[in-house]
Amino acid sequence: MENRMLLLTVLAGGFFMAWAYPSDAKLNVIASTPDLAAIAREVGGDRADVTSLAKGTEDPHFVDPKPSFIRILNQADALIEGGADLEVGWLPPLVLNARNPKIHLGQPGRIVAAEVVRLLEVPTGQIDRSMGDVHPFGNPHFTLDPLNGKLIAERIKERLCVLSAADCPFFTTNAKQVEDKIDSRLALWQKQMAPLRGTKVVTYHRSYSYLAERFGLQVLNTIEPKPGIPPSASHARDLITQMKAEGVKLILMEPNRERKTPAFLAQQTGARVVMIPSMVGGSKEAGDYLALFDHIVKTLLMDAGQQLP
Repeated sequence: MENRMLLLTVLAGGFFMAWAYPSDAKLNVIASTPDLAAIAREVGGDRADVTSLAKGTEDPHFVDPKPSFIRILNQADALIEGGADLEVGWLPPLVLNARNPKIHLGQPGRIVAAEVVRLLEVPTGQIDRSMGDVHPFGNPHFTLDPLNGKLIAERIKERLCVLSAADCPFFTTNAKQVEDKIDSRLALWQKQMAPLRGTKVVTYHRSYSYLAERFGLQVLNTIEPKPGIPPSASHARDLITQMKAEGVKLILMEPNRERKTPAFLAQQTGARVVMIPSMVGGSKEAGDYLALFDHIVKTLLMDAGQQLP
C-alpha cells in the first residue's frame, strides 16, 4: 500500500510539473503600444503571445491605466516599452503594482526600444514645465522611421533569445525576415515619396519628425505652441502668417486630435488637412507595421495630388 501511494505521489507530481512547465509554452509578451506589439508578433511568431496595452487610436502619452493592466503585466515574461518618457505618465505605476520582477528595469524581460535608436530633438539647457511636455531624452515617436523598426526587431530578438534559448534560431530567422521586408518596402516607399521631398508641412504634435526626416519632408511648425499645450488664438494667427509666407500646403495630424483648429488653418491658408495614424491600428488600413507605412505613403501622395509610381 505504501509503495502504491508513493508511486501515485510521484506520478501526480510529474503530471503537475508537466502542466506547470509545458515544453511548448509560449512567451507572454506585453507591449506598451501597438506598433511595438506588431514588430514583436513578427519576431515571436507562434512562440509568443503578444498583447498591446495601448490602442492605435489613443495618444500614447495619455493611455488610460486600466486595473486589468496590472494583472496582464503580472503574468508577463517580457514588457516592451518605447521609453524616452513616452509612457512616463501611466506605465511606471502599473509595473510597480504588477509585482513582477521579470519586467523590472535591467532585467532581460524589460525591453526599452529607445535604447537602440538615435533620438531626435534632444533638448539642451535647463528644462522646466513652462516648456510644455518636453521629453528630456528626445522625441519618443521614433517608430515612424521604418529603419528604427529594424533596430527594434533586432533588440526584441536578442531578448527573446535570452528568455527562450531553445527558440533562438526561430526568433533569429523571423527577425531577419522582418528586416529584409522593411528594406525592400523602404526602397519602394522612398521612390513613391520622391515627389514630396522638400515639401513644407505643419504637424499638430511632434509625432512625425522621424517620418519627415526619413522621407525628406520639412516640418515648419506645430499647431501646439509647445508639446502637449493646446493651441491659442494668437499662435493660430502666427501660424497662418507663417504658412502663407512659406507656402505650406499640408497639415499632418493624428485622427485622435481635435479638428477645429486644423480646419480653421486650412480654411485660412488653402492647406489640406491630412489624417494619418501615428501607430499601428490608428486606422483600419494600418493593421500591421508595414501596412502602417503603406497607408501613410498612399494618403500623403493622394492629398498632395500625386500618383503612386
